[in-house]
Amino acid sequence: MSGAAWHARIECGGTVAGAGFLVTPRMVLTCAHVVRSDPAPVTVSFPNRPDLTGLPATVTVPGGWAGGATDPGDLAVLELDRDVPVAPARFAPPGAEQDSPSLVAYGFPEGYDEGVLARYRAVSRTLIADQWMQLEASSAHGQPLVGGFSGAAVTLPDDRVVGMVAQVAGEPDVRVGRMLPTEVMARHWYGLGALVPGPGAGTPETSRRLHTLVRRAESAGLDCDPDRLYGHAVGPFGPDLPPGGFASLRAAAAYVQWQVDDVEALPRFADRLAELLAGPPAPQASAWSPIVVELERSGEGQDQVTVRVSAYRDGQRRPVETGRLPRGEVRAYVQQHVDRAFVHLAEGAEALLAFVLPREWLNEPVAQWECGPDDSTPLGCAHPLVVTDRSRHHSGRLRHHLAKKWRTLETGPGATTLHRVECASPERPPSLRKRLRDEEAGLVGFGSPPTALPGHFEAGLNVPVPVLLWPRGGCADSGHGPGPCPGAAFLDALGPAVDGVPAAELPHRVRSLREEAAADDDPDRHWAKDIQLLWDAPDCFPEPAAGLHSPVA
Repeated sequence: MSGAAWHARIECGGTVAGAGFLVTPRMVLTCAHVVRSDPAPVTVSFPNRPDLTGLPATVTVPGGWAGGATDPGDLAVLELDRDVPVAPARFAPPGAEQDSPSLVAYGFPEGYDEGVLARYRAVSRTLIADQWMQLEASSAHGQPLVGGFSGAAVTLPDDRVVGMVAQVAGEPDVRVGRMLPTEVMARHWYGLGALVPGPGAGTPETSRRLHTLVRRAESAGLDCDPDRLYGHAVGPFGPDLPPGGFASLRAAAAYVQWQVDDVEALPRFADRLAELLAGPPAPQASAWSPIVVELERSGEGQDQVTVRVSAYRDGQRRPVETGRLPRGEVRAYVQQHVDRAFVHLAEGAEALLAFVLPREWLNEPVAQWECGPDDSTPLGCAHPLVVTDRSRHHSGRLRHHLAKKWRTLETGPGATTLHRVECASPERPPSLRKRLRDEEAGLVGFGSPPTALPGHFEAGLNVPVPVLLWPRGGCADSGHGPGPCPGAAFLDALGPAVDGVPAAELPHRVRSLREEAAADDDPDRHWAKDIQLLWDAPDCFPEPAAGLHSPVA
């Protein structure tokens, strides 16, 4: 095994939890259940390199596993605290396991900290529940797949990886197991697709080039039709477009990589994408490093809230913590874990706090929450802070439209103009919706909070308008007649305050307004004392989009 020093032993709190394998100089793949069952620190050792033992590691990409034995996504990516001088594993094209009389797994059952080998074979190309490939021992007397093999690479005789052991036998006399083949693993970690050659003749270099181009296109906000790119790649006589088309560029690229047999399709897709990128660059929405706090009602009770805190670095989401707790405990939980999230940001990064809230909670005073028990500074004064609507944050349709809006927000006619919605406006929501769409509104100010004008806010959210501003207090009753009121005063002051400010810089500007209000001699009378900013840039905190028809989301 001297040529496969990339095999790894995973330990939690000093106890062997399973296996893993090095895929980049710093990244190790394993099963989510190997590292999720124990809160103790995770370490990685390479048994064929005695000088590389007990290396600290953190889970940077969870595969979405919900915790059940048959739940999909049982994959985790571990990041070591440094690069290691070991050549990473090499991958075989999907399907290569079917042509091999035997496959090998390197695991660490109890009493074998140095590892032991098991020889198996793939029963069929048919997947169980569209996730697992069944394995059976090559002989009746070989090593069974038992505890300690979870997360082990399954390899061909030449050491190329075809999958990962995900389910082991409960009894030592049972010589059956299951593996996640590489194309299924890539559904749960998009980055893996850059390391695995396509099922045709392709090479890892071709896959890496494709994934690099896709990430560049996403970062640049490239306006391209993934269905047309697919058609260009497969040609007029290639496979038909899947029903419904592709929800994202990633979905189209993955489908071409894993499902199209024409070995020239992948290079054609990449070449065309490179041509599109070489055209006039699309303006970027921002250069923020977001810390995202997502709240949603839990199904366990009316008072229960699920809170997810994550941080973005290099365009990749890094989960920090997820908890389910009573609503009264949410503020303290957020304070604690937002503080932890800053550790995941790159040094010198421009942090942005983004609260993803249910629509009925958009007026929550999150900007007024204190930074912590020992720091009474409001979060909205300490950092740029925005809110966004949870339903449209997860809507592929609205995110698509928002991405297009951002590309024209600072260059389109009237895009940076503040569109006013008065608290006593007689305009009906359908009329407002049409006006905002006709005027290509990118920035809307309301004189009242969402509870006072629910239909008007819904119109702004669903057009969709990228940026909404309102006073959390303002005019609570939209039924008063025309004339001076707090809502009108807010809008009168807001217009000059944001005039000429690029949309990408509005979080900075609103933070300054909050600080100005807090420092005022009479802060309660300052027009910006409770300003709320809904700012929604999909390129700033992209969400993985699941392809409905592609085997790789």
